[in-house]
Amino acid sequence: MYRQSMTALLFTVCAYALSMPQAHAYSEPEFQTAFQAFRASAGNEERAAKAFQDLLKAEPGQPLLMAYTGAATSKLATTTIFPWKKMSYAEEGLAMIDKALVLADKEPAQMHGNVLQLLEVKFVAASTFLAVPEFMNRQPRGQKLLDDILAHPQLSTAELGFRGEVWMRAARLAQQQKRNADAKKLAEEVIRNQAPQAEKAKQFLQGLSA
Repeated sequence: MYRQSMTALLFTVCAYALSMPQAHAYSEPEFQTAFQAFRASAGNEERAAKAFQDLLKAEPGQPLLMAYTGAATSKLATTTIFPWKKMSYAEEGLAMIDKALVLADKEPAQMHGNVLQLLEVKFVAASTFLAVPEFMNRQPRGQKLLDDILAHPQLSTAELGFRGEVWMRAARLAQQQKRNADAKKLAEEVIRNQAPQAEKAKQFLQGLSA
């Protein structure tokens, strides 16, 4: 179950981030290499985490890098059978994401492409918090962060691919919580705006009504 949740997280955050132009000290090729490892199939978790860690070492105060490094570190929990190691990876990754949220909040106007960096950091955090096991008590905060993004005035001006990922993640959460009317509304928003995730939204709606 944990592996399935973290795999869902992987595709959620990557689908958007791989399309974004970079405006930081790290280079585009380095960033893309890290993401290619992150979005790859099982067996690439350590390579992805190492790539992000190296980027973060070169720019240790960068909140967006820290958030993604935390997500990649948390995903290492799927690579071991030992419970104590699973917890160690998950807790280390979550701690990094917590710090990234604080750092991003101190630079509320910083942009990543045409998306507010704070919104993207919150989205990585929300996706990760919602993916970890319930006993870690991160789901309520993950939902709160997702709600914050949906209500933020600058979401409407963000890159369409980012908005689509946010709407789809919120739709899946609503479905899990048996809020089918909300799930339907969010998926329809993806289709109405002709976001890149429109086909996925149509399939989602078909499953919702089945």
